[in-house]
Amino acid sequence: MTITFYGTRGSIPVCDPTFQEFGGNTTCVAISGDDASESILVFDAGTGIRNLGKKLNKMNFPEGKKIYITFSHFHWDHIQGFPFFDPAYDPSKEIEFFLIGKEAPSKDKLKEILAKQTESTYFPIALENMGANFTFTVVKDDHVDFKDGKISVNSHQHPGGAYAYRFEKNGKVFVYCTDIEHGDTLDEKVIAFCKDADVLLHDSQYTPDELLTHKGWGHSSWEQAIEVAELAGVKRLYLSHHDPDHNDDFLRKMEKDCQKRFPNCFLAREGQEVTI
Repeated sequence: MTITFYGTRGSIPVCDPTFQEFGGNTTCVAISGDDASESILVFDAGTGIRNLGKKLNKMNFPEGKKIYITFSHFHWDHIQGFPFFDPAYDPSKEIEFFLIGKEAPSKDKLKEILAKQTESTYFPIALENMGANFTFTVVKDDHVDFKDGKISVNSHQHPGGAYAYRFEKNGKVFVYCTDIEHGDTLDEKVIAFCKDADVLLHDSQYTPDELLTHKGWGHSSWEQAIEVAELAGVKRLYLSHHDPDHNDDFLRKMEKDCQKRFPNCFLAREGQEVTI
């Protein structure tokens, strides 16, 4: 499987010459298979999903193959890109929004959340008028089969709640764990959920010092992310949800500091592809 980071910024998109290496778009991550004709699985629809849409158009994403979009949660920076996702306006495209989890909202609520930001007060084109074939699915279970793989979810602490995802296919494991606040001690459920992952993408919005003054904001430090990876036996760790005040120089230095402790630790860069 190939994991592509289309958005790695947290809270709000940034556009500045000093934010180019790691990117300024908010959270969006996609998984694709070895076969370009396969369906694609998308985690979150921050502003990074706009570039994903343009890429899918260029590669002539085949008719009959679905685009699956799921969400860690519905804060603005994780949904704000969807109205600018080109395939959403193409009548030949099949897009399925789905949630899994025992605490997931209803199908009608999912549709309402996505439709809200396209009301006329906020956007010129309503969800129902975009053109693509939309379906909405909610499975009230923490594990589901997905194609020839499996997806599991784990709820964790974040204002309003959030889910981490574990995707397993052909013996390989990718864990997507963003917008998580561990608290004074690490969340043991999260460590267990990340066990033996080939690739873990973990929230690291703050430095250890910044975390002290941001309790209740719903995020982790890079130090906590590394501790999770160490305790869970993770092979490769990618840090994401970069703070909008952390420019390329700041993040480059942070990456070097992280690698002194955990060599297979990298800061996620917009447009980067990771294959496992």
